Amino acid sequence: MGSRAKERTEIHIDGKAVAITHPDKPLWPEKGLNKIDYLQYLRDVSDFMLPFLRERDLTVIRYPHGAGGEKFFQKNCPDYAPDFIRTHETHDIDYIICSDLATLMWLGNQLAFELHVPFQTIHTTGPSEIVFDLDPPSRNEFGLAVEAALMIKEILINLNLTSFVKTSGNKGLQIYIPLPENAFSYEETRKFTQFIADFLTEKESKWFTTERLKKNRGNRLYVDYLQHAEGKTIVAPYSVRGNKEALVATPLEWEEVTRDLRPEQFPMDTTIKRIKEKGCPFEKFWQAKPNQPFEPVLRWLAEKGV
Repeated sequence: MGSRAKERTEIHIDGKAVAITHPDKPLWPEKGLNKIDYLQYLRDVSDFMLPFLRERDLTVIRYPHGAGGEKFFQKNCPDYAPDFIRTHETHDIDYIICSDLATLMWLGNQLAFELHVPFQTIHTTGPSEIVFDLDPPSRNEFGLAVEAALMIKEILINLNLTSFVKTSGNKGLQIYIPLPENAFSYEETRKFTQFIADFLTEKESKWFTTERLKKNRGNRLYVDYLQHAEGKTIVAPYSVRGNKEALVATPLEWEEVTRDLRPEQFPMDTTIKRIKEKGCPFEKFWQAKPNQPFEPVLRWLAEKGV
């Protein structure tokens, strides 16, 4: 009875009882990280992560045996979810909506490591942000993601667009451009993302490609402008990945994006210390949204015949 009690407990968050089971379960053995470490991380990072999950259909990747083991995608909310879990139906899928700490902690106990969200909320029809996913063939070519990010940054500065950058937590970088809510369509943002992708591939065809087939890419970085579309998802800021190093999709300051940057620099066990020391690089994301001058960019593209 005593050992069973240790395997299950309850924590109460805002009046909601969240069951915690097997807190000592090893999740990232090579890092010495257990389930309780992961749950503590989620609690500590929640103020910075939840704004990017709030009111969005959530897709998770669960690792029932810990990092490196079997994994599966979960979109539909399971029947056994507690009553406080909110859901939203989209295209016959009953998605979980993770807008509060209790839901986030419940997902953590379910060993949902990777939290993926669409580019819009459940209340909007157009994108809430543009995201460029810079995906090199492997971590060995991570430098290509840095080169692409710096080139895109230069373009965005010239267009007076405010942007933010994060690691993917795996082998690439992702650039965010916040947008006013319900102001633009995916068709309009596609013109812009394709223009940027074409610019990169024309300027440095030996480094970058828009080729969909992996076998035809060689060692070039894939500039995936098609990924930014309705129904597509991106890993949320501060989500932990299922790799053995427990790497985090980490928001960066643009000054950190140098040729010395490596994704291995940002594991889960150093993330909270980093935030306490540096703050969150995405802190001004939300105030940038309503002021983003994207309409003039669309007019400029139209003048160029894009």
